[in-house]
Amino acid sequence: MTDTKNQFPQLFLRLALAVTMFSAVADRFGWWNAENSSWGNMKSFEEYTRSLTFFLPETLSTFSAYAATFLEILFPLMLIVGFKTKIAAYGSSILLLIFAVSMTVALGSKAPLNYSVWVGSAAALLLAVQQQYSFSIDQLTKK
Repeated sequence: MTDTKNQFPQLFLRLALAVTMFSAVADRFGWWNAENSSWGNMKSFEEYTRSLTFFLPETLSTFSAYAATFLEILFPLMLIVGFKTKIAAYGSSILLLIFAVSMTVALGSKAPLNYSVWVGSAAALLLAVQQQYSFSIDQLTKK
């Protein structure tokens, strides 16, 4: 996906992954209206995270909600500007894979399919294995 004809699809994939993760964060911060919101605030997201991480102590479950939120801000920023894109893509893939497995175990197989979490993880993995990243800081700083 690194030749000239694939530059825009690769950029589109980076942006699509980033916007998708930012949307989930915006929901947690209450930036989506009630009709378009799953959680609406961080407290509700913490409760949702507890349902997915039922096997963890409450403190670790709460920590995982905030850690996921931090990573869902960091990785998309890195993807948008193309900084350490390979790391951001692998990180996004692993994070989404953790979400998919947790959702499957806690809620059943339909939930991660409805939110395309498996597809997001696979797409991020496909992005991670690219040799170079067009329209990126990585490309500008490549020696």
